[in-house]
Amino acid sequence: MKLRSQVVTRGPERAAARAMLRAVGFSDADFDKPVVGIASAYSTITPCNLGLAGLASRAESALRAAGAMPQLFGTITVSDGISMGTSGMRYSLVSREVIADSIETVVNAQSLDGLLAVGGCDKNMPGAMIAIARLDVPSVFVYGGTIKPGRLGDRDLTVVSAFEAVGQWSAGRISEAELVEVERHACPGAGSCGGMYTANTMSSAIEALGLSLPGSSTMAAEDAETADAAARAADVLADAIRHDRRPRTILTRESFLNAIAVVMALGGSTNAVLHLLAIADAAGARLALDDFEAVRQRVPVLCDLKPFGRYVATDLHRVGGVPRVMSMLLARGLLDGGAPTVTGRTIAQTLADVPSDAPSGQDIIRPFDRPLHAQGHLAILRGNLAPEGAVAKIAGVAKARHSGPARVFDSEEACLAAILAGGIEPGDVVVIRYEGPRGGPGMREMLSPTAALIGAGLGDSVGLITDGRFSGGTHGLVVGHVSPEAAAGGLIALVQEGDRVTIDADARVVDLEVPVGEIARRRQAWRAPAPRAERGVLAKYARTVSSASLGAVTDRVP
Repeated sequence: MKLRSQVVTRGPERAAARAMLRAVGFSDADFDKPVVGIASAYSTITPCNLGLAGLASRAESALRAAGAMPQLFGTITVSDGISMGTSGMRYSLVSREVIADSIETVVNAQSLDGLLAVGGCDKNMPGAMIAIARLDVPSVFVYGGTIKPGRLGDRDLTVVSAFEAVGQWSAGRISEAELVEVERHACPGAGSCGGMYTANTMSSAIEALGLSLPGSSTMAAEDAETADAAARAADVLADAIRHDRRPRTILTRESFLNAIAVVMALGGSTNAVLHLLAIADAAGARLALDDFEAVRQRVPVLCDLKPFGRYVATDLHRVGGVPRVMSMLLARGLLDGGAPTVTGRTIAQTLADVPSDAPSGQDIIRPFDRPLHAQGHLAILRGNLAPEGAVAKIAGVAKARHSGPARVFDSEEACLAAILAGGIEPGDVVVIRYEGPRGGPGMREMLSPTAALIGAGLGDSVGLITDGRFSGGTHGLVVGHVSPEAAAGGLIALVQEGDRVTIDADARVVDLEVPVGEIARRRQAWRAPAPRAERGVLAKYARTVSSASLGAVTDRVP
């Protein structure tokens, strides 16, 4: 392929550029090599990204050995777990766009020939993938790996255990001493949150998309195989550059449908809907909310993974990981085996030697004829409250239909305070609004209220709807991504305390049961609230972000 970097390094007029590159280690011969960016989200802010520097270093060495010139640069990350339930969480989804923009900026500004992105947290993974799709230079994604489970007595713990323990403590179900012990043991080291929460969901989806190495999405961050995989990914990228294998030839509609099927089979996070829509938009691939519902109806939940199951990602890895699940789906016509991957092999070629039945002697991956749930768990709901769509995680809920009086809150904090004070009763439908992409701004995750409901023993008796979103650790009868959002004048803005709201997962409906005339009267009286942010990144985001039903992207062509 014609190297983009040689625009910078060739010709007498580029002497200054060559001089600067010599200062960072280039020799005469190196100017003829492909220059590859390594975008690392390493930080000590969160355990998810604690081990990324070592992976970037392994990839750097492997790229040099493969005949490329690696150039390491950093991008940001924030910790959802730390910011959850605070105003800082408004920056979480915003950071996805900042990460994508920063990677795009460096790769195009320096005319790099390829990109190896190293990430390990909820937003730096889709952020890197959005950048990869926009740039369309040969690229590969390297996952930093999952955390190993914490242990307390005979229990496996994850970070969600700590959130739910807060609800248990506030309801008097555990002592403060037990709460502290859960907190001390929940996160034992480096790696992303251990269940099939958003990080492990997105790593699995990226593997299914064909932009990371087979088997790499469920490795433990602290295990040697994760660093070895980073080195192998560097070799694959060098080969992709030689053969000009570009992301947009891999990120096709068929690849995204494959990724959705894998997310359904794993029982993955609702955030996958938001992120896959955004990545597809950047890649120019045709994908819509209704595609998730179509896949859901034909793909069962095969894996018994947290948050509503029993096991964590390292358990899944031990019994074959994502390749085993993909092989099971492929054998039954639920994946497109002709979809290409960054390795140059198709999905079918990649899985040729992987058994297509559940392993014996374990119950993490269920046999296809005895799934955990007969259909996928991520349902797309519509109705007068969500004419553009909403997303619900319906597997494992005690009842599929819930109708009750609305308890209305204009922020997450107000709702959490009511739950912790014992102000929510069985039968209620909690409505949290003005938390959407524009209204939040930033579409905060509602893990604190949902975990508090679970901890208080209300998870099966209280419904919740929001124009915000949920952590991958959320479970229960909850509906998020309600579109249009309240700040855009969606009907959720007109709900009043005591109104009857119905959530029907089987019928895939979320409705406000108020007469049309009354709704019209309320709409005439409604006024959009003042923006929560007037300047800075949140204000810029609120002015440019699309509906959640379109992926909450900030560069969408009208």
